[in-house]
Amino acid sequence: MNWSKSILFAAALFATTQTFAQDNLINALKGNASDNSKAGFKFTEVINLGNTSIKDQGSSGTCWSYSGNSFLESEMIRMGKEPVNISQIYTARNTYIEKAKNFVRLHGQQAQGDGGQLHDVLTIFRKYGAVPYEAYTGLPEGQTRNNFGEMSPILQSITESVAKSKKPGANWINSFTAAMDSYLGKVPESFQYKGKTYTPRTFADQVVGINPDDYVGISSFEEHALYKPFVLLIPDNWSFESFYNVKINDLTDIIDQALEKGFTVAWATDVSEKSFSWKNGVAYVPEKPIEQMSKEELDNMFNGPKPEAKITPAQRQEAFDNYTTTDDHGMHIVGLVKDQNGKEYYIVKNSWGTTNDYKGYMYATKEFVRYKTISLLLHKKALTKEMQKQLAI
Repeated sequence: MNWSKSILFAAALFATTQTFAQDNLINALKGNASDNSKAGFKFTEVINLGNTSIKDQGSSGTCWSYSGNSFLESEMIRMGKEPVNISQIYTARNTYIEKAKNFVRLHGQQAQGDGGQLHDVLTIFRKYGAVPYEAYTGLPEGQTRNNFGEMSPILQSITESVAKSKKPGANWINSFTAAMDSYLGKVPESFQYKGKTYTPRTFADQVVGINPDDYVGISSFEEHALYKPFVLLIPDNWSFESFYNVKINDLTDIIDQALEKGFTVAWATDVSEKSFSWKNGVAYVPEKPIEQMSKEELDNMFNGPKPEAKITPAQRQEAFDNYTTTDDHGMHIVGLVKDQNGKEYYIVKNSWGTTNDYKGYMYATKEFVRYKTISLLLHKKALTKEMQKQLAI
């Protein structure tokens, strides 16, 4: 097969029409906002754990890599290390390689695209190591923000062509990585960091210094046995990783206990709700269904604290099954605040830059987290001894 022609054809066909779900999602959320929101909330900090600066994932569906690496950077802080700005695109690039292999092995019967899961950061750390951002930005010369608009459809065209062939050869992966090289740059075999020479492997082991086996994924669904592992059936779980199933209230109890012990939590969730406002930095579950609200109620949705509905396990399961809850976004929970009424919200670090009311951070209520969480990722020691025993870890 002539890969050069295939790549050029894909570029011509897709480059001008490809739009990313992440860009569409951000644009869809623009209407969920008020000009007077911030004045209506008085947040008091309860816990605020160490975390690195806010980043912007740009026009790429790499939130899972940004939030997952932000989580690892906070782990470095927790362990008393000087945090490193880990290259998110190095992680994403190697995830695309592993995902492409799976896609071909499954004869094309799997989701593609930029999406991934929080645990992919650990998978890549284990197999490929890590590099600092300055050693591999993934940005072409003169570009300051990710834009995968051309690259992603080209990568997809390669894997689709291979999957359709009767007998895939071994060389297609070279064309796949060459395409990434042309957009993201080649990964250095070694690099300098603070006067020392490292490879991705030695940098991961000696500088970042986390053990991927120390971390655990958590979720909550009625249809699975409690406190047992299950495979989370979402398109972006391309590696078919297992998560431990807990009760709905365990989700927030686990986060609370982790934060109290000094551990942050990586969070995969649905943010496509009308009650999620990126601009105002607030997410909650309205007591009254949005479709029943008056214009005045809609206009005031984010102007100060509002009563919330209580979500049941059955409602959570139903929302997942009917696609009301979808795997939209990965973020990083780094602390806890209370509003003027005493209600608690999690401090959530996002990867959409600093353009919202709280300079890149958000406040999500516990009810929203119980309702819309897809999964959590955290250190095993962040769990109580009782929970560790229940999960048999």
